[in-house]
Amino acid sequence: QVQLVESGGGLVQPGGSLRLSCAGSGSIFSIYAMGWYRQAPGKQRELVAVITTGVSTNYADSVKGRFTISRDNAKNTVYLQMNSLKPEDTAVYYCNADVLQSNLMKVQVWGQGTVVTVSS
Repeated sequence: QVQLVESGGGLVQPGGSLRLSCAGSGSIFSIYAMGWYRQAPGKQRELVAVITTGVSTNYADSVKGRFTISRDNAKNTVYLQMNSLKPEDTAVYYCNADVLQSNLMKVQVWGQGTVVTVSS
């Protein structure tokens, strides 16, 4: 079993910053791409940012220049630094990873989500 656990969400004022973390645990042999998605009330889940094992990154247009994704492979952890937050960034943020398990079977894993609220 592989688990992803997010942390770092909360309430922040517009223009503020938050840093989300997502740590993988369990029967992990290696992790390929890791990413962050978000789902706002009444909207579909959307990709925010993704980072590959080669640290190539890709961002949604709406967060480019404000959010930075990074990873620590030794800790099986991915981060999302969010700056200049806007009310429209309010959502549940989910971590996602493509994991090669110790039994050499590949699975896609989701975290439970962490709530980010941007409001004055």
